[in-house]
Amino acid sequence: MRLVLIAVLSLAFLLINGCSDEAPSQPEPPQELILSDVEQQVATSGNQFGLALFRQLAAEAEGNLFIGPLSVSMALGMTLNGARGTTEPAMAQTLGLGGLTAGERNAAYQHLLELLTGLDPTVRFDVANSIWHRDAFDVRPSFLDVNRTHFGAEVQGLDFSDPAAAATINRWVDDATNGRIEEIVQAPIDQTTMLFLINALYFKGDWRYQFDPEATAPGPFTRADGSTVEVPMMQMTDAAFPVLRTDAVHAIDLPYGDSLFTMTVLLPGEGRTLADLIAQMTPEQWATWTDRLQPQTLDELQLPRFAMRSDLKLNEVLQALGMEEAFAPGQADFSGIHEQARAMELHISKVKHKTFVEVTEEGTEAAAATSVEVGVTSVQPSNTFIVDRPFVFVIREQTSGTILFVGAVHDPSA
Repeated sequence: MRLVLIAVLSLAFLLINGCSDEAPSQPEPPQELILSDVEQQVATSGNQFGLALFRQLAAEAEGNLFIGPLSVSMALGMTLNGARGTTEPAMAQTLGLGGLTAGERNAAYQHLLELLTGLDPTVRFDVANSIWHRDAFDVRPSFLDVNRTHFGAEVQGLDFSDPAAAATINRWVDDATNGRIEEIVQAPIDQTTMLFLINALYFKGDWRYQFDPEATAPGPFTRADGSTVEVPMMQMTDAAFPVLRTDAVHAIDLPYGDSLFTMTVLLPGEGRTLADLIAQMTPEQWATWTDRLQPQTLDELQLPRFAMRSDLKLNEVLQALGMEEAFAPGQADFSGIHEQARAMELHISKVKHKTFVEVTEEGTEAAAATSVEVGVTSVQPSNTFIVDRPFVFVIREQTSGTILFVGAVHDPSA
């Protein structure tokens, strides 16, 4: 299906803008958009990576979980442009991009960005990328240029030893997410960190068919352990939406804006748990479920109003998905970033992911930021020579190399 399944790239990015207070009588089909084969492959690969990431995190999470896979994919996609040797195919395979050349990957990311950000004029969807490097760290110009060209990345060198450096990066993230994510880099910046590759996403959109705030009322919500809690339930009556009901899943598709973007809500079937449902969410099963959604008129629709934030470190989950080498000092090959990358054991030291989402009667606001921190195993020697410990000195004749005098100094003050 060549519709914008790209929306699923950002599985939890349940988004977009529109306006109407009346419940729909019939759902309107979304506008069909034709993608090139490579763009379709990147979209499909993004789904594969996003669902795998979600399943892995959900299996370990004890509470609510919200991620923006597109943000993670973008930040790692920029980093991938510096990978060489066996590190490159391992990262590409994890991202679901193993069958594409670097040129195809970058062009498809670029076209995908242009498509998503210009898809619906009633929606605010911002994508921003940036690279921040230690000012004395000589990043290859070719690495910076390819990320400027295809990811629109802003590039800036900073004195990472300056306490204000982290604040400068965080201001950029704060601006790019409309104030929803205020910090992604903690001060002081570790002395072994050489650069940050950061993606930020911001979405603000209204439901195509909005809920009436006056209809919202407290209602019971049953937890997994059988206990109940009272939550604000948004309500709509006589509403027609695409719905799927099977033994495994009950699903509904709620449109935003011009119906090009939707929120797909999934409930486990009777007698099944949420863990059962998530375990089935492979790309193939997801495509089957969404293809089978059919318009139905509902007597009533109820959806909880909620907001949540998350702050995740993705090192372990990305390694479990096949990206181990990129995190391993001495094995990772990022010589596309720096000519001495192997000697200094340049590697991914940390991947941080922060998100925000709020679902109300009007619509959805969401943001995500991902930071890929690339560092070395130890501080590289600076271009100084400080004689501040016991030393030897030699006086010699230059032409013959004859040593005339030699000495050792343990205490210059003695």
